[in-house]
Amino acid sequence: MDLATIIGVAAGLGIVFLVQIVEGGSPASIMLWPSMLLVFGGGFAAAMTGGVMKDTAAFGAQLKKGFTNKVTPPTELLDNVVKLAERARREGLLALEDAVKTVEHPFLKRGLQLAIDGTDPDELHDILHAEVAAKKKADKVGVKFFESWGGYAPTIGIIGTVMGLVLVMENLDKPETLGHSIAAAFCATLWGVLSANMILLPMGARLARLSAIEAEEMELVIDGVLAIQAGSNPRLVAQKLRSLLPPDEMKKAEAAASTKKAA
Repeated sequence: MDLATIIGVAAGLGIVFLVQIVEGGSPASIMLWPSMLLVFGGGFAAAMTGGVMKDTAAFGAQLKKGFTNKVTPPTELLDNVVKLAERARREGLLALEDAVKTVEHPFLKRGLQLAIDGTDPDELHDILHAEVAAKKKADKVGVKFFESWGGYAPTIGIIGTVMGLVLVMENLDKPETLGHSIAAAFCATLWGVLSANMILLPMGARLARLSAIEAEEMELVIDGVLAIQAGSNPRLVAQKLRSLLPPDEMKKAEAAASTKKAA
């Protein structure tokens, strides 16, 4: 599990509550469930209105992915592809029939199976790239849902504040309750802005980042599978795939390759 999102959300809310305490207040004074219900529930309903039911049905899976998705080091995937290339070069492409069963990466597994089945290289290229494009489109749906939710939340918070101030105006004959009522009214705006900028929009950005990482992995797999199918030299396959990595990851991969070669 990548803990960046969990740590980020917890740290952000913790800082807000800490500042509240330092200023002499209590975290409980801003934890008002009517304001939170209006912001989170109303924002969710607004985001739901802007899409289709299928988008909303995928909300749980997208939320789980944002908090729990594991980011695999690309060097690990690269090493697996190179090992497969070495075996294919040594024993032939059909020798990978058994190895495919132990491959954990689903996209790599599908690509290898297509190659073993004798799919034309151009067709294999088109099929795998079409899957990458379809994945990107599907991922944009989850990103858009959270971005829409985060966009509506501050305005819905203002609606809650206006509703609260209306109640304040209706009770001007009770001056002893005015301070508390006004503070409660502004809590809706607080939660609207806070939820948008500390939870919802960051979650959308997180999902977009995960989608980009997964797409990069899939592109690496495509080049690797096509090289294996063509019977390329494993060292050339490794060099080509390393060139697709970000600079820092490429340095790690080259260092690991040098260590392995020296051993």
